[in-house]
Amino acid sequence: MKSVFRVLGLFLAAGVLSASLAAQTNGAIRYDSSIQAKASQKLASKAEFRGVQASVEDGIITLTGNVDLYQQKLDAAKKVRKLANVQGVRNLIAVAGKDVEDAQLTAQLDRKLYYDRVGYDAAFNFVTASVDNGVVTLDGATRTDYNRDSALWLVNRTPGVKDVVDNVKVLPASPFDDQIRIATARAIYRYPGLSRYAIDPAKPIRIVVDGGHVTLYGAVLSEADKNIAGIRAGQVFGVFSVKNDLEVASKS
Repeated sequence: MKSVFRVLGLFLAAGVLSASLAAQTNGAIRYDSSIQAKASQKLASKAEFRGVQASVEDGIITLTGNVDLYQQKLDAAKKVRKLANVQGVRNLIAVAGKDVEDAQLTAQLDRKLYYDRVGYDAAFNFVTASVDNGVVTLDGATRTDYNRDSALWLVNRTPGVKDVVDNVKVLPASPFDDQIRIATARAIYRYPGLSRYAIDPAKPIRIVVDGGHVTLYGAVLSEADKNIAGIRAGQVFGVFSVKNDLEVASKS
């Protein structure tokens, strides 16, 4: 008898769930025309979205068309996602702006990222960009979320970027690591043979600290400078290990 009631209970629960889902679907469908009208109006209000179209099905907005910059693709989705009764956004917008060769785009992005956050904590970030058919992959590590977002802001607004893959690691907040960062920077840049690398405001020797482990990035002029920088970093109190990834610049 209990098994009969259990089966009946399952059927009733399934029926309630089906009715609930059907109600949600019917509600979404009922709002589709209103959502589409509002989305189209929102997009038409900005010149950069004039080439974007919106269609709606079951409360899901599908965006198609073209924009000039990758950031505009992101902004278009953000603009319509906040509309009432929207269940989601499918972003199929193509970035059809200026075409830039991968090598040229990589060089542009490297320079932008290299000088990003200069005057703040740029010495403690290291972000690199690789490009394949306009798709940019970002790797590296930053001290804060703000630094990561700053790098993305620069890349997303660069002509020629079609898509972005963000593999940048944001390092955990740590007063202990911050002390090591400052002490390591002083140990390296105050050493007479290495002080010349502080002339460039972008600071070619980057110091990434994660849980007391230090990695050095950038380029120096000689193997001796590379070795001295690694030794100086290893002498800082609290440092557990040093990975020296400094490159020796070609004399040519």
